[in-house]
Amino acid sequence: MKEVTIYTDGACSGNPGPGGWGAILMYNEAKKEISGASRETTNNIMEITAVLEAIKLLKEKCKVKVYSDSAYVVNAFNQGWIENWQRNNWKTSGKDPVKNKELWEELYNLVQKHEIEFVKVKGHSDNEFNNRCDYLATSAIKSL
Repeated sequence: MKEVTIYTDGACSGNPGPGGWGAILMYNEAKKEISGASRETTNNIMEITAVLEAIKLLKEKCKVKVYSDSAYVVNAFNQGWIENWQRNNWKTSGKDPVKNKELWEELYNLVQKHEIEFVKVKGHSDNEFNNRCDYLATSAIKSL
């Protein structure tokens, strides 16, 4: 099984406001950078979208490490939030509807097709790939 490393980041200028996302996919020596933007969005939507769009590019079952500075995304999987949301009919522990349900459902379904480990990294520090994803995300906003 191919082993792929993915770094992702989302950014928003205002929350809500114009936002962007960036991702880097790495397999052996190959590296692919992707990004996108939306005129009216939130930071959380951009964080989820970065992971979603990166995983969509995988053409076969892979072993994947996803590095993100978003505790929201990492904890949704590592702390079982997403399974709890599903069990509770997409309600939070406080009985509120889960925000961005459609994105979470799509991401969850894609994650099931692979062996994925989510790793939290510190944002805006010395991680070159996280910093590059931040650059991709903020540059995507500027392109709007």
